[in-house]
Amino acid sequence: MEKLIQIQSELKAPKNQYNSFGKYKYRNCEDILEALKPLLKKHGCTLTISDDITEIGGVLVCEARAIIRDDQGRTIEVAASAGIDTQRKGMDIAQSFGASSSYARKYALNGLFLIDDTKDPDHSNKHEDPKEEIDPTILEQINLMNSKEELGNYFRQLQKNKLLTEAVKKAFTDKAATL
Repeated sequence: MEKLIQIQSELKAPKNQYNSFGKYKYRNCEDILEALKPLLKKHGCTLTISDDITEIGGVLVCEARAIIRDDQGRTIEVAASAGIDTQRKGMDIAQSFGASSSYARKYALNGLFLIDDTKDPDHSNKHEDPKEEIDPTILEQINLMNSKEELGNYFRQLQKNKLLTEAVKKAFTDKAATL
């Protein structure tokens, strides 16, 4: 779709948010949408984003879908997933679902509009406590998983043993998206 290529090349979504704890700049889903609105209007396209909640091996997962439609009705769709930790400290259940939805939507938009976040903390993990680095054996086990059920069982095992860090949760989310 030519219009998507034009939007991808024109889109500028600066990192306007600042995390004072981790001392880094980032962009959120709302920043991307604000930058997209005038380009969508200019090129006669619409964007819809939706979420589906599923359970994979006992783990709740939010899958976001971003769909762009041009003025001729042609569509392109991209999906991204994020696990939902309903027991996350400091969050009620609605906040847990909302955080996972925002995360999945941001990465669906990143995929659709070719937004490169390689320098973002979500990818570099430089904002994490060094104690939260992924144990290489855990990462190796995650990468060996061949089904979502197997992945979910391993997730619950790590959760039970209190070995789930944010970096490990992200590794599970990334792997689940490939299954």
